[in-house]
Amino acid sequence: MTAPFVAVLMGSDSDLPVMQATLDTLTSLGVSWEVKITSAHRTPANTMEFVKSAEERGCKVFVAAAGLAAHLAGAVAAHTTCPVIGVPMDGGPLNGFDALLSTVQMPGGIPVACVAIGKAGAKNAAYLAAQILALGDPALAQKLKDERAVNTAQILAKDQALQDKLKG
Repeated sequence: MTAPFVAVLMGSDSDLPVMQATLDTLTSLGVSWEVKITSAHRTPANTMEFVKSAEERGCKVFVAAAGLAAHLAGAVAAHTTCPVIGVPMDGGPLNGFDALLSTVQMPGGIPVACVAIGKAGAKNAAYLAAQILALGDPALAQKLKDERAVNTAQILAKDQALQDKLKG
């Protein structure tokens, strides 16, 4: 059986600096990924073909990033029953607000999970994809729990340092 992976689709190569956070986070968690530039509007047949091919090769979660009209996540969701996570990209005259609305306003029956606009969303898309995969992968679930424990310890240490400084 093919190992499950996450397919990360971007509407443009200009999305890569933001979406690198998705790829880096997936890599740090040991999650396999593929990346593709494709457009819901300019290359719709290629988008559909990639989605079908990725599913056949073991893709279990799709992450789709796009700005402006941002129909990529919806176009992907129309061709798969795998979870699709949309990352609205900032930019344009509305600074990503149009992309956010395009990503979240999907018709009933064709869901897209939507994360925050930009880099924070790109990172959370990776974590959400990993959490979905972790439903069937106890080792990945443990990695996620371990990372949260490290984050908790870091915050507690920062708070303690602040308290110590204030007590002076």
